[in-house]
Amino acid sequence: MAESVVELPSRLAILPFRNKVLLPGAIIRIRCTSPSSVKLVEQELWQKEEKGLIGILPVRDADESKSLGTAISQGTDSLDQSSKVQGGSADSNKLDTKKQNDVVHWHARGVAARALHLSRGVEKPSGRVTYIVVLEGLCRFSVQELSTRGTYHTARISSLELTKTEMELVEQDQDFITLSRQFKATAMELISVLELKQKTGGRTKVLLETVPVHKLADIFAASFEISFEEQLSMLDAVDPKVRLSKATELVDRHLQSIRVAEKITQKVEGQLSKSQKEFLLRQQMRAIKEELGDNDDDEDDLVALERKMESAGMPQNVSKLAHRELRRLKKMQPQQPGYNSSRVYLELLADLPWQKASEEIELDLRAARERLDSDHYGLVKVKQRIIEYLAVRKLKPDARGPVLCFVGPPGVGKTSLASSIASALGRKFVRISLGGVKDEADIRGHRRTYVGSMPGRLIDGLKKVAVCNPVMLLDEVDKTGSDVRGDPASALLEVLDPEQNKTFNDHYLNVPFDLSKVVFVATANRMQPISPPLLDRMEVIELPGYTPEEKLQIAMRHLIPRVLDQHGLSTEFLQIPEGMVKLVIQRYTREAGVRNLERNLAALARAAAVRVAEQEHVVPLNKGVQGLAAPLLENRIADSTEVEMEVIPMSDNSQDLSNTFRVASPLVVDEAMLEKVLGAPRFDDREASERVASPGVTVGLVWTAFGGEVQFVEATAMAGKGELHLTGQLGDVIKESAQIALTWVRARAADLNLAAAERVNLLEDRDVHIHFPAGGVPKDGPSAGVTLVTTLVSLFSQKRVRSDTAMTGEMTLRGLVLPVGGVKDKILAAHRYGIKRVILPERNLKDLAEVPSSVLANLEILLAKKIEDVLEHAFEGGSPWRKHSKL
Repeated sequence: MAESVVELPSRLAILPFRNKVLLPGAIIRIRCTSPSSVKLVEQELWQKEEKGLIGILPVRDADESKSLGTAISQGTDSLDQSSKVQGGSADSNKLDTKKQNDVVHWHARGVAARALHLSRGVEKPSGRVTYIVVLEGLCRFSVQELSTRGTYHTARISSLELTKTEMELVEQDQDFITLSRQFKATAMELISVLELKQKTGGRTKVLLETVPVHKLADIFAASFEISFEEQLSMLDAVDPKVRLSKATELVDRHLQSIRVAEKITQKVEGQLSKSQKEFLLRQQMRAIKEELGDNDDDEDDLVALERKMESAGMPQNVSKLAHRELRRLKKMQPQQPGYNSSRVYLELLADLPWQKASEEIELDLRAARERLDSDHYGLVKVKQRIIEYLAVRKLKPDARGPVLCFVGPPGVGKTSLASSIASALGRKFVRISLGGVKDEADIRGHRRTYVGSMPGRLIDGLKKVAVCNPVMLLDEVDKTGSDVRGDPASALLEVLDPEQNKTFNDHYLNVPFDLSKVVFVATANRMQPISPPLLDRMEVIELPGYTPEEKLQIAMRHLIPRVLDQHGLSTEFLQIPEGMVKLVIQRYTREAGVRNLERNLAALARAAAVRVAEQEHVVPLNKGVQGLAAPLLENRIADSTEVEMEVIPMSDNSQDLSNTFRVASPLVVDEAMLEKVLGAPRFDDREASERVASPGVTVGLVWTAFGGEVQFVEATAMAGKGELHLTGQLGDVIKESAQIALTWVRARAADLNLAAAERVNLLEDRDVHIHFPAGGVPKDGPSAGVTLVTTLVSLFSQKRVRSDTAMTGEMTLRGLVLPVGGVKDKILAAHRYGIKRVILPERNLKDLAEVPSSVLANLEILLAKKIEDVLEHAFEGGSPWRKHSKL
């Protein structure tokens, strides 16, 4: 490139470059598509015979920082830039095409450019004309005035290039000479590094000798990928010294980035070579150990793993897959990714009990029944089912295990019963809690492709017990959830199906595993949340709750000994008579299970522990007593009559008695102690008679997840517009039952002697309000139909319902009484509350077989086929209006 001063005209057509700068010496290739730029190229370059000049002016978006110039609306074109000097070229950069109406800011300085090449094209099918122009930047200029010519802009300009005389004066400046040397040295170093890296020739070095330094600065700056602000700064550097300084900084920065990249590359290559060196040393070490016979490295572990796999008793297809995985593992290095996951997988396959089972105890049905009776009182149906299974196993040893589901309120012994079953069968016990589980992977496991994958809880539990026929408890099966991670209840369908669990496929194992020998026991508080397909696979056994007599026996046989043991007491310290246990059951606990009963007994034990610990005359026996002769102790105790202490024989095998206490008389719980420790009685047998003292109140029976409960229904009438108000957090079904009950009473008002004539409106000028107390508890279901009718009849007739009578049953609009569920729970609840008479639907007679005979002996069961039968039994002396009615 020859150094010559370019003669610029006073005006130039202006082509805007958005967010891009063309520097002198750079060559750029652009594609003109916008109407304004196409018009400019056509008139200023294409139609002229000699090569014309145009001005390239940088513009920026209006939302960018402020720049000099006037804001106007102008389109821009996409462009490819390359810095080409004497045949050299750099990489092209494609810019985004902007919309025509974007507001832009013009820069005050630009670069004059000449066209090196022009080509014209027509787009199909639109027929739009486009130009491809190759431009070379020549020199800087300053915009004096910007105007419009047709669709494109022109500007009155003035050149910013130094004259030849001015340039000679600058080249003699000492600062310029120093900057030139520094720039050339840095540029030479950069070129040398690039030549080593890219294996290029030395043609770039020729530039340093043939091109003036101030032009080299622009050429090098145009070759780097720098920000738009730095490009503008370089364009504004009219002073050659400033331009050299900026260019030196850019070249040095690029050189440093190349060196950092080389350093990182060398470090990575060094690490690779280090790994290769470690591999070679390990191979040599292995060979040395083989010669010495001291081969105790990872290979020995793999040999031990292989031996373990051989003795695991895997099926043939599983063994084939495991050995293929082992061969793959032997070819891997311990440092390789996937080595540890493959090894853990093989260890799991080797640890699983493919054929190992618990040793079967002799199937003695009498001994098994005694073991069940020793752990739980009552529960005849459950115990009988286990004895039946043992009898079948005795006749057919390979019989499938049952899939039982215990459904009942909390505290009735569902979970502990599963442990007792395992003990009676002589098998190991696994408990898996499913409460709150929402991920299907908890049942089936994660696939091995995931990081941190693990087998499901079933396979993990079998690995821990190391037998293939344990008793497996699936606790709280009704409390599983479902979300985007899957539905665990649906995954259990395969587990609990005897036809499918022979080939249970865990995602982590990815091979079938036989679960048919496992005895599955599930527990739930309610059957409704369990999906019907899952419920169909299980044998449901309901545990509705205990009668007061059963609770008394459970407390005397199991709870009191356990509570005394947990508090470090014995019957020598605390005695709880049966009468006091009955009072605790009647006055302080009304529940289906025995958890609150155990808590109250524990409160009594804690009170006794405080008394024993604070006893003034209690003498602790410690090991120091062993040093005294027994006769000496006996003589001293015989001489004294006030020592409240007995002699305990000491021997070398005796246990540590340093904290053992003995008192003269145990603490016997009485009624006064009950009130002092447990507080005032929480329940009273007179509650029902007190609440049913006025007309419009009836005692109903309902079922909840915690067992049966007594539900009072209250109604009252007031002046109004004949509306029905319902409160007590009621569901839609129970609201409809109330509407049906009111409709039936209004339709039969004359027959019931509630109105003088059939056409009299029973609700004229008054509203009826029905309330179900305990408003914080949600209530729903159809079983309150007969209770609502009785309440309304009592309200309108002003006759009181018998306080010793409770009822349950669904009613129809025609007055039929339909059967309901949970009969046993409801009758037990009535018995707990001291109810003497229970009205049931006639079709529920079959359900009374499940109610203990001791409970039925204390209750009068009244069966009703129609609602008239309910009213006959509910009021004292029968229906007082039956002589006048048509019933």
